[in-house]
Amino acid sequence: MNDKEDTKSIEPRSNAISRRDLIKGVIVGGVGVSSASYLFRASTLLGHSARGMGERLVTIDVNGQLRRADVMRQETLAWTLRHKLGLTGTKLGCDRAECGSCTVLIDDVPYYACSVLTHTVRDRKVLTIEGLASPEGKLHPVQQGVIDEQGFQCAFCMPGFIMASVGFLKTNPNPTRSELAFGVSGNLCRCQDYDKILTALMRGAENMRRASNV
Repeated sequence: MNDKEDTKSIEPRSNAISRRDLIKGVIVGGVGVSSASYLFRASTLLGHSARGMGERLVTIDVNGQLRRADVMRQETLAWTLRHKLGLTGTKLGCDRAECGSCTVLIDDVPYYACSVLTHTVRDRKVLTIEGLASPEGKLHPVQQGVIDEQGFQCAFCMPGFIMASVGFLKTNPNPTRSELAFGVSGNLCRCQDYDKILTALMRGAENMRRASNV
């Protein structure tokens, strides 16, 4: 009699779902749904990638030379210049269009290379710090001005400042000190050596004017 009662009391417990089992089931089910949605999204993205594979190998005009690179659709110009073309003079600082260390000229206009997609410059001319010097190795007047005045401390931000300055001087070759300061105000110096930087860039502007009068 006791055995039957014990059997009856045990059977309902074996069929019941404990709170622990319920939680485990919800977790496993959630993971399954998330995995399925992720895989579906991945397959969709792969489908788009496959359709765009023909556009990955691009040719861009950099420093007067046509360069080919395997470029992903979301790849920035800064990444392509540094990691695909070996032009490491373009620095990556904030990587969010705030510090200006990645400044390059695109059709003579300063741009943050970290915020420009490489695919958008295929029909444009890109100039980096490596392309400023003449083919014979003579430095650009602004580069020479920086050397003459020893305008930077650690010099990590130097390429960006020089490129921004060159771009600004193309529109205003004879600026005042305050005008040039405004022209390169999109660039930051981690050493906060702005006074020396401006002195060097003003010297570079003077060198440019002298070169154009020769």
